[in-house]
Amino acid sequence: MNVEVPNLPEFTDSALDQTFAALEKRAREDAAALDAEAFRLKWLGRKQGLLQLISDRLLKAAPPSAKKSAGQRFKVLKELVETLAESASAGGPTDATLKAEAIDITLPGTRRLTGAEHPITRTMNEIVGVFAALGYSVGVGPEVETDFYNFECMNFPPCHPARDTQDTLVVANQERKPLRDRLLLRTHTSPVQMRTMETQPPPIRIVIPGKVHRNDAADATHSPIFHQVEGLCVDSNITFSDLKGTLDHAMKALFGSSVKTRFFPSFFPFTEPSADVQISCIFCGGKGCRKCKQSGWIELLGCGMVDPSVFAFAAEKQPAYDPKKISGFAFGMGVERIAMMKYGISEIGQFFSGDMRFLGQFA
Repeated sequence: MNVEVPNLPEFTDSALDQTFAALEKRAREDAAALDAEAFRLKWLGRKQGLLQLISDRLLKAAPPSAKKSAGQRFKVLKELVETLAESASAGGPTDATLKAEAIDITLPGTRRLTGAEHPITRTMNEIVGVFAALGYSVGVGPEVETDFYNFECMNFPPCHPARDTQDTLVVANQERKPLRDRLLLRTHTSPVQMRTMETQPPPIRIVIPGKVHRNDAADATHSPIFHQVEGLCVDSNITFSDLKGTLDHAMKALFGSSVKTRFFPSFFPFTEPSADVQISCIFCGGKGCRKCKQSGWIELLGCGMVDPSVFAFAAEKQPAYDPKKISGFAFGMGVERIAMMKYGISEIGQFFSGDMRFLGQFA
C-alpha cells in the first residue's frame, strides 16, 4: 500500500480537506526536490502515478453522497500537479542534475593526430611547385582514356611497335567499338596535353601530375600503378635550348645547385628530336658508386621537341597549332623514382603498402 495516499475511514468534508491539503503540500515539495521527468513520472504516470492512486482510493471508493465533494477537491489537486509539472519542464534541469552532468573544462581535451602528406604526394607537389615558379599551370584529365587520346593523337598509329612497350590495361568488352573509341587505363599523362591543346590556343605552359597504369610485374622498382609529372610548353620560337635550360633549372631546384645534367639521343613517338636526361649522381657527386653503377650519372626522365604530327591532330580543333608557325617541347618523369632517390627508398612497394611504420617517417 502506498502510504502517501491514505485510505479514509470516512469521507466527511473535514477529512477530505485535511487529506487533500496534505497531498497538495506533498506535490509542491516533490516539485521542488525532483527534476521535471521524475516529478512527472511520480505524479502523472499512467499506471503507478499518485494521481491514479488518489483517483482509485479517494474518488472511486467514496460513497455516492461524497463523490461530488471528493471530485471537486481531486480536480483542484490535478490542476495543481499539472501546473507544477509544466513549471518544472520550463525551468530546465535542477541544480543536482546540472552538477552531475558538469564537465571540468580545466582538463586537457582529446588531441587529434595531425596528418602529413604521403611521400608520393609531397614529391609530386614539390615537382609541380618548381614549374609553377616558372609560370606553368596544372593540367588534369581522366584516368580512363580512349585509345585515340592515349595513343593515336600522340603519334602511336594502330599496330605501331611502340605501343607494345606501354603494357596497356584495357577495359573489357570493347571489341565492337572502333579502335580509337575503345577505353583503357591511361599509360601516361600525355593525353592531357592533347586535351589542353584542343581547348586552349598557344601559348601553353602546363605540367600534368597524375596516376597512370601499366601491366608491369611488381618488383623492387616497378609497379602496375605509379605516378608521372609531364610538361608541355608551346609558343613561337621555342627551341631545344629552351628545353635544356628549363630541365637543368628544374633538376637543380629538386636536387641541389651542384647537380649537372646531360642529354642523350632517344626515341619517343610524340617528340622529334627526343632525348633521355641524366643527372650527376646525388649520392657520390659523380665519382661513381653502386647506385649509379659506377658511371657517376643517373637516368631520370625523357623529353623532346613536340612532333609536328601531334600539332596536326591539335589543329583539327584548334587551327592555331600550325607547326610552321609554332614549336614546343615536352618532358615526363616518374614521381616514384624521384621520391626513392630523395628519401633513400629501395623498394617501390613500400609506397603502396600502407605500413604506418614506414609512412610515419614522413610525418
